[in-house]
Amino acid sequence: MTNAFALLGLPRAAALDPDALQQAWLAASRAAHPDQPGGDAAEAAEINAAHETLLSPEKRLKHLLELHQTPWRAIPIDDTMMALFSQLGPLLQSVAGLHKRRQTATSALAKALLTPEEMRLQEQLEELGLQLEAQRSSMLETLPALDAGLAAGDGTTLRELQTMQAKLSYLAKWQAQVRESLLGLL
Repeated sequence: MTNAFALLGLPRAAALDPDALQQAWLAASRAAHPDQPGGDAAEAAEINAAHETLLSPEKRLKHLLELHQTPWRAIPIDDTMMALFSQLGPLLQSVAGLHKRRQTATSALAKALLTPEEMRLQEQLEELGLQLEAQRSSMLETLPALDAGLAAGDGTTLRELQTMQAKLSYLAKWQAQVRESLLGLL
């Protein structure tokens, strides 16, 4: 497995400064670009893949766990995440129902009568999107503490990273579903 951190000359860390990541990627990309003397297309592709991995916090944590050879384990959803999911599921079902009614609406009046529900669902999706982003931001703020735990050799930190990675993955998926639903309402 390619170590994305080493490839870009960055420390193995859960929390990465986005500007440092960008600068490391640009420097490595320039050096490996196939149009440069000594450049290599395969190496450039590997550098781009490393950047993609480290740019996304959930992918970065998964990669970090793989580098630490942490065995996979099931992560139960906690109450906070379950509350978010409990809002998301019915809301997505309501949006799907609206889409079906919109498709079967044949007259301008029938379509216009769906507008209040459409606006209500749009507002609910936007509010849920804000809640998901707030939860994600709150979780990302804890990454430096997890890095400190890793550096100190705290044995529970890898388990905490697994939990964090799973939660961030759920949030990323749910945020994508909310965005997709919002776009479908426009």
